[in-house]
Amino acid sequence: MDDIKALSLEILQSKLMSFGYPRYHARQIFNWIYKKGAVDFAQMSDLAQGLRDKLQENFCISGLEIVDQLKSSDGTKKMLFKLKDFSIVEGVMIPSRGRATGCISTQVGCKFGCRFCASGVSGFKRNLTYLEIIDEVLALKREALPDNLTHLVFMGTGEPLDNYGEVMKAIRIINSVDGLNIGARRITISTSGIIPGIQKLAGEGLQIELSVSLHAADDDLRSSLMPVNKKYSLKELISSCKEYSVKTNRQITFEYILIKGLNSDLKSAQDLVKLLGGWRLAKVNLIPSNPIAELKIEVPERKDILLFKDYLEKQGLNVTLRKERGEDINAACGQLRLGYEKK
Repeated sequence: MDDIKALSLEILQSKLMSFGYPRYHARQIFNWIYKKGAVDFAQMSDLAQGLRDKLQENFCISGLEIVDQLKSSDGTKKMLFKLKDFSIVEGVMIPSRGRATGCISTQVGCKFGCRFCASGVSGFKRNLTYLEIIDEVLALKREALPDNLTHLVFMGTGEPLDNYGEVMKAIRIINSVDGLNIGARRITISTSGIIPGIQKLAGEGLQIELSVSLHAADDDLRSSLMPVNKKYSLKELISSCKEYSVKTNRQITFEYILIKGLNSDLKSAQDLVKLLGGWRLAKVNLIPSNPIAELKIEVPERKDILLFKDYLEKQGLNVTLRKERGEDINAACGQLRLGYEKK
């Protein structure tokens, strides 16, 4: 049986007319699914019983099974979702002063093997479909209540630009006024630096926020941390990011995980200034690393983190230091899934 979310508004309107019902009911159905979070046609109380029965006979409303859920002392919720093929993916809901941000996975596992990330420790299995991505968002939306899910970041397991087609299908529904109606500027795609994907995204006509996992400003070091740099060098990456900024008029955020003994010294800070200095639409988001035993990752001392930040600011860079959320529940990418798969 087909998932009704696979139908566009226009196709659903045609289906309803073929059933003998007015086309305007399609918007009511979309409103129930995307705005009110309905998981069953029986919940759609403003539709005639006959129409609800007809929908039940012809369609389903898919959803994901939550197999584990943890809640942090700061309100962050992390969920493990089971897909139809029994694969496991993660989603995180982060509340903050009347708003809520959902962190979305786009792949089962990851093929890019970044040295500091738990997502790819158990390998890559497959891409998520756009419907599975939408189901993640809807599950997080329900968890955000009584607040609304206002922002989305594609920063969970997987590389979004390696699953470009399905991610963009999902984003079109997420952004649509008849879908989840989340503005493009409230949607962030995080990438390890897939240049063809960045170039395609720049041509989509959407002011989506772009976040780039940088983590080093030297090609040799970045290649050792992120194998993708061997294919797409820093020079090429920065050039494509600047083009994205010009085409979309959006700021680029460069994520920089500080790892003890690797990229948190003065030389690394100086290299970062050389790479990004003078670029008005560049922002550096410093992230203290999460300790991951399997990857031998350690966190720098607090004083070293603050010295690194202070140096960048004095050199004129726009810098933020991420406030870690959900530390007590392993909310970083891949950590909960990795623990679950070890059981």
